[in-house]
Amino acid sequence: MLFLPSDQPLRATILVLPDASLMSLAATLDPLRAANRTAGAQPYRWSVVSADGRPVTTSCGLPVQVDGAFQPQHDCDLLIVVAAFNVMRHATPAILSAVRQGARRARLTGGVEAGSWVLAMAGLLDRRKATTHWEDLEDFAARFPQVRVIPDRWVVDGPVFTTGGAAPALDFMLALIRARQGFGAALNVASLYVYEEVRLPSDAQPLVSLGRAGRLEQRLATAIRIMEEHLDSPLPIAAIAERVGCSTRTLEGLFREIVETSPAAYYQSLRLQAARRLITDTDLGMADVAVRTGFASIASLSRAFRRRFGHPPSAARRSSRG
Repeated sequence: MLFLPSDQPLRATILVLPDASLMSLAATLDPLRAANRTAGAQPYRWSVVSADGRPVTTSCGLPVQVDGAFQPQHDCDLLIVVAAFNVMRHATPAILSAVRQGARRARLTGGVEAGSWVLAMAGLLDRRKATTHWEDLEDFAARFPQVRVIPDRWVVDGPVFTTGGAAPALDFMLALIRARQGFGAALNVASLYVYEEVRLPSDAQPLVSLGRAGRLEQRLATAIRIMEEHLDSPLPIAAIAERVGCSTRTLEGLFREIVETSPAAYYQSLRLQAARRLITDTDLGMADVAVRTGFASIASLSRAFRRRFGHPPSAARRSSRG
C-alpha cells in the first residue's frame, strides 16, 4: 500500500480523458506540486498523459497540455484516470485495454469523478467497494451490479481507489500526503489552498453542499437532506417539518431567511435540477425522468421544466447533444 510513511519518491501517471473537469484535474494534480513545494524536495513526481499525446479539451472548453501519450507498459506507483462527461464515448476499447495493462504495472489505480466508470468498464472494480460523483451514483450502481457502490466521498479497496468530484479528490490526495509525509505536510498543503478538511472519506456526498448554512442552522440542513432523499416521492412540507422537529411556519421562516425562497419552491427546484441532469447527461426516456424526480406525468414535468428553465425538456436534450 502507498498509505505508509515513506521517503521514496512516488511516481504518478494521470490519464486525462476529453471532457474531464478542470477542477477535478487540478484537485488531483496540484496537491502533489504543493507537497513538493512545501517539502523543499521532490517526494512526488508525475506525468499527465492523454490517450494519443495530444492536448485534452476539458469540460469548460480549456485545452490542457499533456506530457505525452499514455504508455501503459511503464511502471508507476499511482495510476489515476480523470474523466467526467461523455465517458461512455471516450472510454474506447483501446483505452480500457490500456488501463487494464497500466493497472497491472501500478501499485494503486484510481478513478476520479467519472474515472470510476472507466475502472468499472475495465473490470477493475468487480466485487470491490467504489464510488463516483453523486450525480451518477444510481446509474453507476445499475450499470455495474458487480461493484459494491457506496456514496462515500472516496474509497480505497485493495489496489484501487475511487472518488467523487473535485473536493473528494483533494481530500484523497491530502490523505495520501498525510500517510506518507505526516500530518504537518498535509496541513501545509491544505493551508496553501486556505482549505479546511472537515469531511471523513466515509461521509456521504451531499446533493446540496450547505457549507456554513448547514453548521449555523441544523434544522434547515436536516430538511434539505430529507428532500434529497425523497426526490422521487416528494413529502408534504408539513411532514418534513414534523421530522425536523419544528412547525411548518418555523420551517418556512428558516427557508425564507437563509435560502430566500419557500421550502416548497426549493424542493421543486431540487427535483427540476435533478431532472435536468438526467435529461442532458443520460438517455433515459422522459417518462423515467418524471418518475425519478417525483412528477406525476411527462406533461407535469414539462410544464414545471418550462417555467423553471424557459424551454421544454426536449429542447434541453437536443442542446446537450449538439
